Amino acid sequence: MNLNIKAVKQNTYDVIVVGSGISGGWAAKEFTQKGLKTLLIERGRKLEHIKDYTTAMLPSWELPHHNQTTQQNLLDHPTQSKSYAFNEGTKHFWVNDNQHAYEQEKPFDWIRGYHLGGKSLMWGRHSYRFSDLDFEANLREGIGVDWPVRYKELAPWYSYVEKFVGISGQNEGFAQLPDGDFLPAMPLNCVEDHFIKNVKKAMGRDATMGRIANLSQQHNGRGPCQHRNLCARGCPFSGYFSTLSATLPAAVETGNLTIRTDSIVSGVLYDENTKKAKGVSVIDALSGEKSDYFAKIVFLNASTLGTTFILMNSVSDRFPNSLGNDSGELGHNLMDHHHMTGASGEIHDYDDKYYFGRRPGGFYIPRFRNLDQNNRDYIRGFGYQGAGSRDNWQQARSQDGFGAEFKNAVTKPGSWRLGIQAFGEMLPYHENHVRLDDTKKDEWGLPQLVISCEYKDNELAMRKDMRQDAIEMLEATGFKNITSFDNLHAPGLTIHEMGTARMGKDPKTSVLNGNNQLHAVKNVFVTDGACMTSSACQNPSLTYMALTARACDFAMKEMKAQRL
Repeated sequence: MNLNIKAVKQNTYDVIVVGSGISGGWAAKEFTQKGLKTLLIERGRKLEHIKDYTTAMLPSWELPHHNQTTQQNLLDHPTQSKSYAFNEGTKHFWVNDNQHAYEQEKPFDWIRGYHLGGKSLMWGRHSYRFSDLDFEANLREGIGVDWPVRYKELAPWYSYVEKFVGISGQNEGFAQLPDGDFLPAMPLNCVEDHFIKNVKKAMGRDATMGRIANLSQQHNGRGPCQHRNLCARGCPFSGYFSTLSATLPAAVETGNLTIRTDSIVSGVLYDENTKKAKGVSVIDALSGEKSDYFAKIVFLNASTLGTTFILMNSVSDRFPNSLGNDSGELGHNLMDHHHMTGASGEIHDYDDKYYFGRRPGGFYIPRFRNLDQNNRDYIRGFGYQGAGSRDNWQQARSQDGFGAEFKNAVTKPGSWRLGIQAFGEMLPYHENHVRLDDTKKDEWGLPQLVISCEYKDNELAMRKDMRQDAIEMLEATGFKNITSFDNLHAPGLTIHEMGTARMGKDPKTSVLNGNNQLHAVKNVFVTDGACMTSSACQNPSLTYMALTARACDFAMKEMKAQRL
């Protein structure tokens, strides 16, 4: 056998990070700053910060269809177009569903962005810590498996990432929603302030300004946020946290980073002799050329389902049923939050007041159900995100009228309204799973992913409270003409997919240990959403970042001790 030793050496690094989204960007930053030569692999195209935000500075009327979704957009993006952030100004950041097929055994909306930076460019930016209410829930209720970490272990890592990310928020002392290291909170408007004060007085409910990764002041050379409400187009001001605006520049600055885009990782290479991973196999997305890359450590951060696909497609004599899958749990316990239920109402006590700018976030009501003990017909709970605003000229679209008097009328602010929408926890069900279909191949010869996932009785029972509690809070705080909604949707559309390679204490029932290592392959780490053991009801991205930074620190120490 003739080995091209030179080629192997050229393709060898200290660390390989697969995926450049929120967690992958963090892994690249941490390792490069620790002095390790790091290869960051992204399956999508290259994007440059600012330069490639092609619609960021365009008003809607300068877009060909005034920022409206066209019929062709719907044909090309039947799933992606369901996202709240999809429109003519952002469509280039979402995958063409026809080119990236998957099978839905049960309906699941897989929302994806294949480009450098991933969904960190389009995420909603709400950033909340989990508490021990969340980390201990599985153990307390006998659901799934126990988390191998607790809040005390993760708290310093939450602080570490918050200080770099820049999260605007306010410390409140809520037990179920731990405080953090925040920049000054964005301001509440008068109606939001009214609601928060009065819902506490009337019902004892806590609320606070949303904790969001938008900068309320300049931070680490970025921002501040310009309050344009065009975040999903990319921010030329670096006013919110993304891989392209924050972690990637920090990694590039070290001189230790190599980036390879348009590169699809088809599997992890396992060495039967060392019982470790030795690298990854890559397919060039443009040419189809195959190559291997080598490293002492592999971090998989290709998104929940992307990472699990890679593990499932990595087979060997030792792992005939997917890399690290001794427990049989790989691919199982898929979760997403459920939302799209809540209420809104009018109030006329503040008609002499208005607000300035398009603030990027609203207020947050942390979970208040089942905190001390279960007292409902479901377990776990939900939180709310909400905002107050005044009706504007768009109300005229459904009104009859013409002429100067009509035009003058629609320039005046309409009624104040406040809306709240709930986000509920989903339990980890073994039967909610993904698997590979080897009979259906994509253009690169890789099997299609099959997704089978559904909300069950616990989530559906919870939704009744999610809707009714919203109504009751608005009534108790003086709002009128209240309308409610419950638009039950398929999993995936909240874009908080989690699980499928869960952390746990026992290799017989979990895929990863408490340090995010594969139990059976210690130099392979998973720190994106795939690692999650339960979902809580808070937005999860901050937890991914904290787990990633913690795992990088652990991996570095293990490497120095020559245990990896």
